[in-house]
Amino acid sequence: MTTPYFSRRSLLGLAGAGAGAIILSGCGGDDDNSGGGGKSGNATINWWHISNTDPGLTVYANIAKAYESAHPGVKINITPLENEAFKAKLTTVTQAGNPPDIFHSWGGGVLENQVSAGLVKEFPADAQSWLSTINKHGLEAYQVNGKQYGVPFDLGAVGFWYNKELFEKAKVTEIPKTWSEFLDVVQKIKAAGITPIALAGAEKWPAHFYWSYLAIRYAGVDGLEKAAKDGSFDTDDFVKAGEAFKKLIDLQPFQKGFLGAKYSANDGQAGIMGNGLAAMELMGQWAGPTEAAYSTSKEGIGDKLGFFPFPGLDPGENGKGSPDDVFGGGNGMAVGKNAPDEAFEYVKYFLSVDNQKKLVTEAGGVIPVVQGAETALTDENLKMVQQLVAKAPKFQMYLDQKYPPALGTQVNDSVAELVAGKASPEKVAQDIAKTAKTL
Repeated sequence: MTTPYFSRRSLLGLAGAGAGAIILSGCGGDDDNSGGGGKSGNATINWWHISNTDPGLTVYANIAKAYESAHPGVKINITPLENEAFKAKLTTVTQAGNPPDIFHSWGGGVLENQVSAGLVKEFPADAQSWLSTINKHGLEAYQVNGKQYGVPFDLGAVGFWYNKELFEKAKVTEIPKTWSEFLDVVQKIKAAGITPIALAGAEKWPAHFYWSYLAIRYAGVDGLEKAAKDGSFDTDDFVKAGEAFKKLIDLQPFQKGFLGAKYSANDGQAGIMGNGLAAMELMGQWAGPTEAAYSTSKEGIGDKLGFFPFPGLDPGENGKGSPDDVFGGGNGMAVGKNAPDEAFEYVKYFLSVDNQKKLVTEAGGVIPVVQGAETALTDENLKMVQQLVAKAPKFQMYLDQKYPPALGTQVNDSVAELVAGKASPEKVAQDIAKTAKTL
């Protein structure tokens, strides 16, 4: 998948090599091109990231060049990779025990596996002063047993991105606040001859957003945490989440051929939205620039694009979650086990307020994590996302990243079966619970 800037795509594929990869990673040699491990002032840092197209590609390069200019002894070798290529190549080098000095990370279960395999370095004690300026929800996604093994540089929330013009054509005048109101909006849009929702059914992860958010509303973030520990995904709260999602699925709101559609494609979810062919998509903070990148005009729908939070439950539903709890995640960086100490200095530099603002103003689709950088946001939709995260009582990371890869894969697979009409809400809950209980 080619990304215009950032993608939410999970690293589940990295776990495909299984236990053997972890064992091998511990046996690999310390062959590295990093230039040593001491703070000598002279070092070569190998940095892999997934911002492989402009504007992000150039922004990254310019930040690295500026750092090199200020630190003449340091050389930063950049390897920009497309998402799937990144996963494949990172698997290969981690099997050999030689991860890049700095590499893209989404935290969660895959990072935990990398920590267990001894592939990444813990952030040093002297980093605490600048780490304290970073959003706490974001930091937690990169912690393992209370220790910091990575940092976010972007943190946002999943929500509904909608086409204001199509809402007007369907005479939808109010943003839905509850799930039943949302279902009413979907029916109204469909009755107007407009495709209500674009969905990349072939990739599974976009569909898991719906079930996961509804699980947060019914079970709460605490309920999800408990279920991940004891396997209790088969309780009523999770069945209810599936039943609520099925009510939407039964309305047939998605575009024709959605089960075979990809996300990042001209005829996929992003392109459909970018070309104004659907009224909504449930997606993260990168939605706007990704829609534009895969639209025919390469500009998307511009100021016709709006954003609203995922709805709460209906009165009387008695969900355990708050309607202000947020589901989302972001992008970050981890430091490989062979990296020189200068790698941490570069990560600190990359997370400076000035560079965070550059990502916001020059790269687009970024929700900054460092205090003070949010002032650079001018896009009204992204301001809404940032404020949504800032006020969230609780924050739940994407389930297919937060959980161990086997469980994350099961969530995606089971929800995909629900969407395709191959599994009931009860079976979805039971299958996820069965996998969770084996871990």
